[in-house]
Amino acid sequence: MDHPHLLPIITSFLHSIGIQVAEKTLPEGTFLPGIRLENGALAVDPDKLKYVGDILHEAGHIAVMAPSQRSCCFADAGADMGEEIAAQAWSYAAALACDIEPEVVFHDHGYKGGGSHAAAIYRQGHWPGVPLLAWMGLTGMPEMEGEIAKPKFPDMKAWMRDLDDPTERYR
Repeated sequence: MDHPHLLPIITSFLHSIGIQVAEKTLPEGTFLPGIRLENGALAVDPDKLKYVGDILHEAGHIAVMAPSQRSCCFADAGADMGEEIAAQAWSYAAALACDIEPEVVFHDHGYKGGGSHAAAIYRQGHWPGVPLLAWMGLTGMPEMEGEIAKPKFPDMKAWMRDLDDPTERYR
């Protein structure tokens, strides 16, 4: 595992925001080595885990999925591209909240070899996924003014999506 000293920092952060992480033996062939989504929580096998930053990315999937889906999600987060992009933005904010370099999450062994490019995009202030996080009520839009813009990404007002249909918040 890369950066093993970060594992307790990441798991402590996730527990503090309501995402449970359990160490357990996992089978070979999980979507990401050593990690599996299990009914709204994460199972982590430290002996099979290759990239500790993957934990934050997978936690991002749990955080941005509709609350009604969390408890029945098992193995992987599904194929929703919007949620994938939102999970990436969430994991960038989470890395900063944990005082971890974004490249730990956005490593070049993931993201189809473009992890360092993705980290650079976020570092430069180009934040794909942030409008989705704002719509979900998790952060503010940096280029907007007023209460809807606070706090500005990468600061978060909440870490877990609370509504299946966030549009209800604005009716």
